[in-house]
Amino acid sequence: MRTIAVTNQKGGVGKTTTVANLGAALAQHGLDVCLLDLDPQAHLTMHFGIDPSSAPATMYEVLTAEVPLSRAAVLAEPHLTIVPSVIDLAAAEVELAGVVGREQVLADALAAEPLPYELLLVDCPPSLGLLTLNALAAAKEVLIPLQPHFLALQGLGKLLETVALVQRRINPALRVFGIVLCLYESGTRLAAEVAEDVRQFLAAARASECPWSQTRIFTTRVRRNIKLAECPSHGTTIFRYDPLSRGAEDYQALAEEFLSTGADGELTCAATETDNACPPEPAQSSEPCPPAEPAMPQEGTYRPCQPPASPAGTPPEPSAPPRAEDSQPPSSKP
Repeated sequence: MRTIAVTNQKGGVGKTTTVANLGAALAQHGLDVCLLDLDPQAHLTMHFGIDPSSAPATMYEVLTAEVPLSRAAVLAEPHLTIVPSVIDLAAAEVELAGVVGREQVLADALAAEPLPYELLLVDCPPSLGLLTLNALAAAKEVLIPLQPHFLALQGLGKLLETVALVQRRINPALRVFGIVLCLYESGTRLAAEVAEDVRQFLAAARASECPWSQTRIFTTRVRRNIKLAECPSHGTTIFRYDPLSRGAEDYQALAEEFLSTGADGELTCAATETDNACPPEPAQSSEPCPPAEPAMPQEGTYRPCQPPASPAGTPPEPSAPPRAEDSQPPSSKP
């Protein structure tokens, strides 16, 4: 069973939407998929219209009362099962604080019984607390939904540092499988710049032994689409709510790209576009990880794109005269 933790400590980046709709798309391809709602907000549970109070058990009982995972599983669609969450799960971190091996509770639950699934997607809470650590300890791969905004990019380094820490101390097999750009606004300069910064950052890690050295950015961009925001209120996925929408098109394409990976997660090269081409195999190296932080500007605002070069024979535009405030010395803010 392939287990993937879908995580990003920043909320509102499309994490739950990706778990629900990618899982549904893969189930339509015939995979037996199980979704674990590890977020106390229970947004994934609500997405499928499941009432936790009517479920036989939830992730709270699985983690704190050793209830078998199979007992809490609810069939949402053909080939698609969900283990619901409940607000009580927020107390699990406190209840597990004194438990020896508390970061391994989910891994133990998955190993306690044979599960009839080919793929397990874990919807992590938007934090790097004990629940997320349990997901990282139980998974073999990490999928990161990332909104191409400056503030979303800032948290990527902290998340990668946490993944590296878990790999060193708890789960040596853990690696970052891929990054999915969600809420993508095609044609905007900011989205293109953030995507390029992440690409360059990942390329710099190719020759290292970091858990993200083999990470790729999925070519499929999940575009901002109002139908994706509407379908949770109807308790269903985008494929049942509006199968002709751009959201359904994007998640179907993402599922097909996901399925182009082998059983070990390695990608098969069938792409023709430059962005989708598989990178060459990196040479084995013992170099340490580069800093887990994509290069970002220092001033807190995203750098503007450079103006295009002037055509040959065309004089460049004259620069604007300096403003009076530009000649003032920089302020000495603490």
